[in-house]
Amino acid sequence: MSEGLYARLAQRTPIPLAAELRCAAGELAALVGPSGSGKSTVLRCIAGLNRPHEGEVRCGGSVWFNGAVDLPPQQRRCGLVFQSYALFPHLSALRNVTLAAGHLPSGERDKRGRDLLELVNLSGLEARRPAQLSGGQQQRVALARALARDPQVLLLDEPFAAVDRVTRRKLQRELALLRERVRIPIVLVTHDLDEARMLADSMTILHHGNTLQRGSPAEIMARPGSAEVARLLDLGNLFEAVVLEHRAERNRTVLDWGGLELEATHAPAFRVGERTSWVIAPEYVILHRRDRPSRGERENPVDGVVRDCVVLGETTSVVIEVRSQSEATLAMNIPTHHARRNRLAPGEAVTVSLLVEGIHVMPWGAAPR
Repeated sequence: MSEGLYARLAQRTPIPLAAELRCAAGELAALVGPSGSGKSTVLRCIAGLNRPHEGEVRCGGSVWFNGAVDLPPQQRRCGLVFQSYALFPHLSALRNVTLAAGHLPSGERDKRGRDLLELVNLSGLEARRPAQLSGGQQQRVALARALARDPQVLLLDEPFAAVDRVTRRKLQRELALLRERVRIPIVLVTHDLDEARMLADSMTILHHGNTLQRGSPAEIMARPGSAEVARLLDLGNLFEAVVLEHRAERNRTVLDWGGLELEATHAPAFRVGERTSWVIAPEYVILHRRDRPSRGERENPVDGVVRDCVVLGETTSVVIEVRSQSEATLAMNIPTHHARRNRLAPGEAVTVSLLVEGIHVMPWGAAPR
């Protein structure tokens, strides 16, 4: 991590923080959490715009903040991009960029600005002012300006939130390409889990200023560290159970889910009789097909009735009421042509399997029924 970013931030007021963040050079780390969780405050502390009560910030092998050091923002080589762009409206795109290149000799700033505008696909628009540019173009100018400082880290505070969906997808693609060229740590604050999954190497879950979990997006989505993380990620299919027994020879742990026995992957950290939470992603809920045997039919079969069946293009979202569980529902997604072939509709009786590999057991936390 000598060339990457490390931040450990702690304070009680005005916004409580107990956060830790790591991002290696060339990686993109997503900072995810609900509004008010402290995501933007973390970025501001890294950039030196806020001063935490205690902690440490290191980047590129240099200490920016600790008990003895507190570099001012102008001495921290940060490129910071805001949701609101924060461009100077009376200046051209080129001038907005070159203003941030004050560390370069005056004769080199113009070329640097033009090169950066070319990097973000704005060649030919150098003379336009922000009002003459689209939202996506303004955000590209803001990104070029952030890079003009030759930063050691790039901090992006929900940079795509103010643009339409098509523009957002284009900017996301451009960011994915850009990160391969700049090779510095990039920290992205986002509410969009799909965005985090598409772009990020690692994801840090922040809530009430606390780091709850850090890992790859796929790991966290499949194996949240707690029921609280599962709820923050809106994973659904979150339930409570009691550990019945461990079958180590078969790599299984048996759960009592309201009288229904379920097998999960061996979870020896939980004691027999212990109350737990568990979650299963919709892709691990498998419909028993009527025309032929289905994958995993013998794994945790569960009977139910279709409550909702909503076609979303090529995918159909299905919600099933579980017969043996009062008010419990399971969500699953299946190809629309499979839903039609199996004549799925509200009120239809169905059987699904909960694949063992998809059941993730967690410490108990009050889970919704």
